[in-house]
Amino acid sequence: MNKQELEASIREILRQQLGGPQVKAVDLHSVFLTEKDALDTKTPNQQVFTRDVLTLEESPRLGAGLMEMRESDFPWHLDYDEIDYVIDGHLTIATEKGIAEAGPGQMIFIPKGSSIRFQAKNYARFLYVTYPADWQQA
Repeated sequence: MNKQELEASIREILRQQLGGPQVKAVDLHSVFLTEKDALDTKTPNQQVFTRDVLTLEESPRLGAGLMEMRESDFPWHLDYDEIDYVIDGHLTIATEKGIAEAGPGQMIFIPKGSSIRFQAKNYARFLYVTYPADWQQA
């Protein structure tokens, strides 16, 4: 049995035990990111924290989590699609072709295959939504 077959079997067992997909509400204001949530950006002196708010068991196709950045600027390559919805602060996504900026209540779409720079001059707290869910393995 390969990895994909094993994952499919586990998902089916969980679906049967839980009675199918479950609806879930997440209070993002109660999710506090700490040093244990630090993201290794491969760039020194960055203050970047992230935590998934949906597990792969809950949502094997669509990922979601919170990210906070403080005075940070680092390169990133996406092998997945991502939407970033800004909750607080200001987020800038820079590419070779231009810049997208968003403040509270605004979002940025980043297509798969993009090489970008995440930038928060002061502070940014945002919800990220990824496809596929396992963005770290994409």
